[in-house]
Amino acid sequence: MYQRTVSVGSRGGLHARPASLFVQTATRQPVRVTVARDGSDPVDARSMLSVLALAARHGDTLVLSAAGAGAQEAVEELAALLAQDLDAKA
Repeated sequence: MYQRTVSVGSRGGLHARPASLFVQTATRQPVRVTVARDGSDPVDARSMLSVLALAARHGDTLVLSAAGAGAQEAVEELAALLAQDLDAKA
């Protein structure tokens, strides 16, 4: 299993627009990726409701995990996305 921690870069946290971009990117991955906030259970990164329920704010640390062929690439792509200020790209 490949894991990576990342801080949420979006100023507004992981609200609807950044979460939507994250979920869309997770859905395109060849492996199932999970995401967890400090002390919470991991959720499916392809689930919009689950990702929004994390209520991740700017600067919060999230843990991304995946297993199987392509896991590292999938996690790294999603981590790079989360680290960006997606609100600035609106």
